[in-house]
Amino acid sequence: MTIPIYEPLLGEEELRNVTEAVKSTWISSKGKFITQFEEEFAKRMGTKYAVATSNGTVSLHLALAALGIGGREEVIVPTLTFIACANTVRYTGAKPVFVDSSKEYWCIDPQKIGKCITKRTRAIMPVHLYGHPCDMDLIMEIAQKHHLFVVEDAAEAHGAKYKGKTVGSFGDISSFSFYGNKILSSGEGGMCITDDETLYQKMRILRDHGMNPSKRYWYDVIGYNYRMTNMQAAIGVAQLHRMDSVIRRKREIARLYEEKLSKLADNGYITLSPQMEWANSVYWMYNILLSGKAKVCKDSLMERLWAKGIETRPIFYPLHTMPPYKQSRRYLVAEKISASGVSLPSGPTLTDEQIEKVCNAIIKEVV
Repeated sequence: MTIPIYEPLLGEEELRNVTEAVKSTWISSKGKFITQFEEEFAKRMGTKYAVATSNGTVSLHLALAALGIGGREEVIVPTLTFIACANTVRYTGAKPVFVDSSKEYWCIDPQKIGKCITKRTRAIMPVHLYGHPCDMDLIMEIAQKHHLFVVEDAAEAHGAKYKGKTVGSFGDISSFSFYGNKILSSGEGGMCITDDETLYQKMRILRDHGMNPSKRYWYDVIGYNYRMTNMQAAIGVAQLHRMDSVIRRKREIARLYEEKLSKLADNGYITLSPQMEWANSVYWMYNILLSGKAKVCKDSLMERLWAKGIETRPIFYPLHTMPPYKQSRRYLVAEKISASGVSLPSGPTLTDEQIEKVCNAIIKEVV
């Protein structure tokens, strides 16, 4: 493999911060970098509060737990997304209710949400899929009409904007991931952000086993060990400082893919990653959809690119097709996107020459 699907961009500041954390001996869940990361991240995302967590999945669960969701309640989730969205709803005891994708931009289709709302619905979980924002005006309008919470999953969309406003700043609580292949990475890690002080304080307590903040080792509620380490936060702080340059490079990579693959798209062989006029995508993964006109199917293209040293991966499988969530009901848009979709190398360390090699290989195999 010579061209990986994604590599994080790490440098001297990350190394300095981790070294400082190690030398301080504060390597677990206390230390200056945790507070610094939370404060700087909240400011960057346009919210008042942030709560750092050990990974992105638990940040989703923490958000749902803080909102009191559980029992026989329901949370609306897109079927085309990473499985953590549905799993965290199940962790609370609630039921994930799936919604199909938009044909235009692949995120949850807000026009289909209303039909899925029942007396048990408590929240909507829009996912800014592959770095492209959801249509948040419509989603917030639906949520307000039906008195529902909104938990934004922005794990793949650090810095993306909807109508000029940063994603993650719309919902009651929003969740981010800092896994190794995310735009901002701390190896593992996550963050919840909110403007609600009550929810903020509740998440801080639940994150730390439910410990009473003014009476050490006294527990009023059942909580979780969802704390971020100071070393993770040390990397996160440095990554936050370079986030603008990473996003610029991500958008440049997308532009190069569009430029070099435009003829394939114009001639109907592929569909390129979308961007709506109201969106500023960060293109976490740059994707293509193969049409029936292409010489190869998705799996065959991925195998052939792998043989050339180019790593790819499939677009997410719809959740309703997975054994834990298997349904007979069809979600045709999501199924079509998944069946034909390939994620291309998208890391900020990619060179222009590597992108050209990827595109030339695709053209040779598809036409």
